[in-house]
Amino acid sequence: FLLIENIFCIFSLRKKYFAGEIVLITGSANGIGRQVALKLAPLGVTLVLWDIDDEGNKETSRLAQQNGANRVFVYHCDCSSREDVYEQADKVRKEVGDVTILINNAGIFIGKKFCDLTDEDFEKTLRTNFFSQVWTLKAFLPAMVACNRGHLVSTASGAGLMGLYRASDYCASKSAIIGMMEAINSELYHGGKRGIKTTIICPYFISTRLSRGFKSAKPCLLPVYDPEYAASKIVDAIKKEKFYLIMPPTVYLFGLKIFLPRKVVLFLESYVKFPESMEEAYGQK
Repeated sequence: FLLIENIFCIFSLRKKYFAGEIVLITGSANGIGRQVALKLAPLGVTLVLWDIDDEGNKETSRLAQQNGANRVFVYHCDCSSREDVYEQADKVRKEVGDVTILINNAGIFIGKKFCDLTDEDFEKTLRTNFFSQVWTLKAFLPAMVACNRGHLVSTASGAGLMGLYRASDYCASKSAIIGMMEAINSELYHGGKRGIKTTIICPYFISTRLSRGFKSAKPCLLPVYDPEYAASKIVDAIKKEKFYLIMPPTVYLFGLKIFLPRKVVLFLESYVKFPESMEEAYGQK
C-alpha cells in the first residue's frame, strides 16, 4: 500500500504552512541558496542567512525584502569552521529564536582527480560539505526534538548516489550526508519524534558558480538546471514534506548501479560523455 501510494500519489500530499517559521539557509549569498530564500520570502517566514560572502548575503537580504520578507537576519559564518558555526548558532538563538526549518546548502566542488587532491583539499571539502551539516544539526536539532517540530533539509547530490569522474572528495562528502540524514530520520521515527521532517536533495549539476560552466553532452537525459528552477522544486519538496528530491528523474537510475555489472556503469558514463564534460569544465590548470 505504501509503495502504491508513493508511486501513484493516490492521496494528494498536504502542503506545509510556512507562516511563522524561522528558516536558516547556509550558503545563501548566491546560487541555489539565494533562490530558495527568494522563493520563501513572500510566505511569511523569518529568514536567517549564513554565508562567508558578506556582500552577496546582503544582496540576498535586499532581494528577499523586495520579495515580501518582513524579517531577515544576515550573519557572517564560515560553515567549514566548527567554532564559527556554534558561535553564530548561539547568536541566532538569542537574537532570532529557535530555528524550525534548517536548510543546509553550503558546499564546494574542487573538481580534481584523486591523486591531484592534496590532503588539505580533501579535508576542506569534507569540512565544508559534510561536517558543516553535522555541526548545524548538532546546534539546532535538539530544540526541534524538545518540541517534536521542525524540518531538516540537506543538499546532497546525485554524486552521493554514485562515484563520478573528478569528484572523489565531493562524492565522499555527499554520500556521507545521505547516510547521515537517513540515519537521523530513522532515529527520529523510532524515537517517536515524527513531527520532525527530513528532506534530502539530490540534484545533477545546477548552473551555479560550483559548476564552472559544466555542459551536459546529453541534456535530454541529464539536463543542467537553472538555480531558480531548482529552488522552486526544492521549496515544493519542503512544502510536500518529501523525503527525497531527485532531479532530473534520470538520476534515479544511479541507484540501480548495484544491480549492474561495473562495465555497464562505465559504458553509460562514456555514452553521456561525462568524463569529457568534466575535463572541459575542471581540467584547465
